[in-house]
Amino acid sequence: MTTFSTTPSPYPKLDLKRNYRTGLMIAITGAVLFSAKAIVAKLMYRYHVDAVTVLALRMLFSLPVFMAIALWQAATMPSLSAADRWRIIGLGLVGYYLSSFLDFLGLQYISAGLERLILFLTPSFVLLISVVFLRKRVSWIEWMALCVSYFGIVLVFMHDLHQGGSAIVLGASLVLGAAASYAVYLILSGQLLERIGSLRLVSYAMCVSSVACIGQFFILRSGTMLLQPTPVYWLSFINAFFCTILPVMLTMFAMVRIGAGSVSLAGMIGPVSTLFLGAWILHEQISMIQLAGTALVLAGIFLLSTKRVR
Repeated sequence: MTTFSTTPSPYPKLDLKRNYRTGLMIAITGAVLFSAKAIVAKLMYRYHVDAVTVLALRMLFSLPVFMAIALWQAATMPSLSAADRWRIIGLGLVGYYLSSFLDFLGLQYISAGLERLILFLTPSFVLLISVVFLRKRVSWIEWMALCVSYFGIVLVFMHDLHQGGSAIVLGASLVLGAAASYAVYLILSGQLLERIGSLRLVSYAMCVSSVACIGQFFILRSGTMLLQPTPVYWLSFINAFFCTILPVMLTMFAMVRIGAGSVSLAGMIGPVSTLFLGAWILHEQISMIQLAGTALVLAGIFLLSTKRVR
């Protein structure tokens, strides 16, 4: 029979550092994988698949996993009140369905690098919504962080606008809407997250989002559009498992180890990884203006994150 020692480690500081490094690597891996969904979507668009179909295929592949988790949570946790059920439905529609739909629509018009930079303005939207609707006071550091971040976006946006024209404006506006809708989700989910738990909330909300995305497909498209070339199915599986399910789980594991503040800092690797993955896989050009804009956005988000975790 295997026994486990309860003797305290003689090197507690080393254990803490090792645990933090492990959690940080998990968080970075999750951020890179989640950001890679933009690359996968761009590859699928090469097969003339539209955003509605891309999103439906992603959810068809991921729904069984989230449904299994949801059923497990429902069987082992106390039942939810009717009010909480309606809140979860609303959060699933706003935070995952609407945000993902606008994001994939926007990716049809802009580069993966610009898409990821715009989405990383989500913390700034959370701050602005808190100021306008929740009457939160904002420090000068937070205002400076906003200015730096938005200036970086303007740099990259103007660079892409010069090359892509009016389509860039449409794509950037759609992704901006995705960032704003996800910011609303983050604000509204705060108290609900503490009450019912992160795993339960995510699995329930993803099930709601999946049903909405799949239902939208059958309303707007013919079922025959699910018949796609084999590479589209493989890319959809990658999008569902490696860019949706796995990042969600890795982020949760990382939060247990190192906390939400450190996870948000690790997530800053996302736009950088997307920029270089886009250059490597999609052959998107990287200019000095794009690198400068990316650095400014990351600097702004870093200031917001460090302010929040102090």
